[in-house]
Amino acid sequence: MKDMSIDYENLQKLNAPFFEEYTKTFQEVLNSGWYILGKHVQQFEQEFAAYNNAKHTIGVASGLDAITLSLAAFNFEKGSEVIVPSNTYIATILSVLQNNLTPVLVEPDMATYNIDPKKIEAAITSKTKAILVVHLYGKPCEMQPILELCKKHNLKLIEDCAQAHGATYKGQKAGTFGDFGAFSFYPTKNLGALGDAGAVVCNDDELDRKIRRLRNYGSDIKYYNEVVGYNSRLDEMQAAFLSVKLKSLDKINEHKRKLAAIYLENLKEDFIKPQAHPDYFDVYHIFNIRHEKRDELKNYLLEHNIKTEIHYPVSPSRQNALKGLLNNYDFPISEKIHQTTLSLPISYFHTTDDVNRVVEVMNKF
Repeated sequence: MKDMSIDYENLQKLNAPFFEEYTKTFQEVLNSGWYILGKHVQQFEQEFAAYNNAKHTIGVASGLDAITLSLAAFNFEKGSEVIVPSNTYIATILSVLQNNLTPVLVEPDMATYNIDPKKIEAAITSKTKAILVVHLYGKPCEMQPILELCKKHNLKLIEDCAQAHGATYKGQKAGTFGDFGAFSFYPTKNLGALGDAGAVVCNDDELDRKIRRLRNYGSDIKYYNEVVGYNSRLDEMQAAFLSVKLKSLDKINEHKRKLAAIYLENLKEDFIKPQAHPDYFDVYHIFNIRHEKRDELKNYLLEHNIKTEIHYPVSPSRQNALKGLLNNYDFPISEKIHQTTLSLPISYFHTTDDVNRVVEVMNKF
């Protein structure tokens, strides 16, 4: 009898279509004898910049490093404030703390789960230096009013694009609105490597030079160090794998949008579904619904051999790591999302039959 279980994610199945080309690429890199900052990194940087209609891409070691180095490039005074969403993965906030800056959390819009532009201005003080937005779940933020706020208050803008490869707002790619776009290529992402990897996207030559220097021990020329830098370099092997998969990114995104459409059209109204809007081209890295009996629903689906995830079970302000480090811990909108959200299967390897089965089972809950 055919196994009817549905994984939330399966990286072997996800990457299977690329194995043949990955194998050739692996041999090529292995035989080259050059494994750090070589031609494959340069090639991927050029390809990813072109994909995003951006001038520069700088490959780094992870998505967290991409945000951390972006903030470091500005060399803000210690204790300066950076506005971040209260509803995000903790990496966004860690990048601020690791630069000795103060994160100021702002609640999301319940319709999009992204930072609410209408709530940002009230959080701006004389110490505010930047806004760090997150395009959560693969939906871009409402960038127009955020850009206007940055201009009005002379603030830097960094975009956390860890979940938004290929997403667009009014036709423009996520990661190209601000000073920097920070990407993660963690294996589960729509554009995922086979290990940790990340990149920074920008359009400014001087900022590009700063990130390249920071990622490589603060050095432009080997053994000559101009600033206190990091060791955060995208390696040749991951860059080569990413070049292979980048060619299929639009196909991956379209497949996930096709699966999302089935959920959106067929799940009953008991479930609060993501909102679609013509201004936003969502790439559904995560397809989340909300339900008051989330934990009950999750267990019910598991009983029917359907695996789900929660992104995320604990809001940043409730994490032990941030105790005593935030100005405010009361974020009821974010709390509501974290208590009710559930992520449904929507990987590149999932079929329309898989998703129709999830819908069938859920609608009987």
